[in-house]
Amino acid sequence: MSEHETAPGALLDIRDLVVRFGTRTVVDGVRVRVGRGETVALVGESGSGKSLTARAVLGLLPEGAHAEGSIRLGDTEIIGTPDAELRALRGTRAAMVFQEPQTALNPVQKIGTQIAQALRAHRSIGKAEARTRAIELLGLVDIPEPAKRVDWYPHQLSGGQKQRVVIALALSGEPDLLIADEPTTALDVTVQAEILDLLRELQARTGTAILFITHNLGVVAAIADRVVVMRAGRVVETRPVRELFTDPEQEYTRTLLDAVPVLPGTVPAPRDTTPVTESAAVVPDGISSLPASSAASAGQFGRSVISAPVETPEEEPVLRLSHVSVVYRRQRKEFRALQDVSLTVAPREVIGLVGESGSGKSTLGRTALGLVPSAGGEVVLQGVRLNGLGKRDLRGLRKNVALVHQDVTASLDPRRTLEDSIGEPLLVHRAASGALLRAKVGDLLESVRLPRDYATRRPAELSGGQRQRVALARALALAPRLLVADEPTSALDVSVQAQVLDLFTDLREEYGFACLFISHDLAVINQIADRVVVLKQGGVVETGPVADVFGNPAADYTRRLLAAVPAPDPDRARRSAYGAVEFDGPSAGSAPEQPRLALGA
Repeated sequence: MSEHETAPGALLDIRDLVVRFGTRTVVDGVRVRVGRGETVALVGESGSGKSLTARAVLGLLPEGAHAEGSIRLGDTEIIGTPDAELRALRGTRAAMVFQEPQTALNPVQKIGTQIAQALRAHRSIGKAEARTRAIELLGLVDIPEPAKRVDWYPHQLSGGQKQRVVIALALSGEPDLLIADEPTTALDVTVQAEILDLLRELQARTGTAILFITHNLGVVAAIADRVVVMRAGRVVETRPVRELFTDPEQEYTRTLLDAVPVLPGTVPAPRDTTPVTESAAVVPDGISSLPASSAASAGQFGRSVISAPVETPEEEPVLRLSHVSVVYRRQRKEFRALQDVSLTVAPREVIGLVGESGSGKSTLGRTALGLVPSAGGEVVLQGVRLNGLGKRDLRGLRKNVALVHQDVTASLDPRRTLEDSIGEPLLVHRAASGALLRAKVGDLLESVRLPRDYATRRPAELSGGQRQRVALARALALAPRLLVADEPTSALDVSVQAQVLDLFTDLREEYGFACLFISHDLAVINQIADRVVVLKQGGVVETGPVADVFGNPAADYTRRLLAAVPAPDPDRARRSAYGAVEFDGPSAGSAPEQPRLALGA
């Protein structure tokens, strides 16, 4: 076969792809093939080259990047194709679904207008016909009342609905290939399951091939036919999904699989544990890779159970909420974010807060810290009633509490050094300055397993996992009694997540803090928390020890949340997330061509 021929049956054929920024190689010799109607998952840690490989397919590499090798989309060679021809190809031959729908949609344009513009960019149709087809596309992706919501703005939709609109936009040109770059990362488990189910249904109806980029191996098990594992810019192994989960060839793949936290009853697929030697691979200079020690720590942590703290009679709760309600008022309208919520947090106890977006998790955490006032009930923090407390008294109380934000990058000032960021609480509360402050910052960096000399670095010089460690160090600067961690691992790769959670467990042991741990990842809560509180529409659905609630849930809503979690096992994931869907994905390169969707027919 000549270098210009596409592999038989392949819609997309990437061969020996190299992507460089100047003299630095970030993607090196990658080969990926996607057959018609097939779903291929690209997995690996941040920096492995997943997104760059996918963007190269559409000629969307960032400024300064240069691609070499071959990318064949059908009979078209992408590399070297002029920009004008690539623009005509995007949306019709291949389209991309981006990770964050909020930034992919224009906030000041109606969603119908945006879809109509995409339709008219690729074909000669009038406004009325474009609107009709926009409504059809919204119906195709299961937007309720599409004829009405076609005139809605993005802010009027939920996160899951916005992601569906982005998928509708991608489908507007009826592409042969859909590239989905982390499309479910920020979504709740129930919405994630709905989006994955939608993609499978659309694929069955339209015959579209999917290249799916993700770091969530549970999602891979639920949707992929084949898996390409990348590390440091190179392909480590390519396997059918069931074989990858049951018998991975490479030690690196085993490490990734071992780092996946699991829920009761969703144990990973049994694997051959015979030691294997990873095939030699050159790691380009300057590209980080998974530390060898992380596999052991991740695997051990994934199977550990933290015993619940015993509250002695003389130890009062760190936090007590009694019948608390919170009301937001906007444009003369009231929204009740919390309704009659009661809970207590004992010293050194970790409470997991779970529920869908809008359930009140983050509001509850901020109310506990006195950042959001309650409209009813009582909030008692460290024995002090917060209701009606003045700003000066609240500031004094906050010496002993801390918040770890979900978006850690946004919470760190990019212009300041790590010493400035970590040391700020010590300066504000006059706990240290000068040489003492520098020494304390160094101690805090070491406590989160970062070198002391990192104090002079800025956030841009760190990886995502390192920035999360810095956020923990800053939160622990004043040795708080209560820590509120709001989705602290949602954007991390599974291996980095395992390291951060392992670190969290060690820090909890060292500092003895209590914690409200907010997460939409129930498997993480299962590993980290002593008790769990399940929230729905601002109210508590059920609460209790994690093992009891997750092992034998009393509420239908909790059972629904648990059922939506994709298991790290292809057979179990498809049964739980997709009901009776059978594992019948096409073999590589052999998928029959299916009828295309005829819009407006």
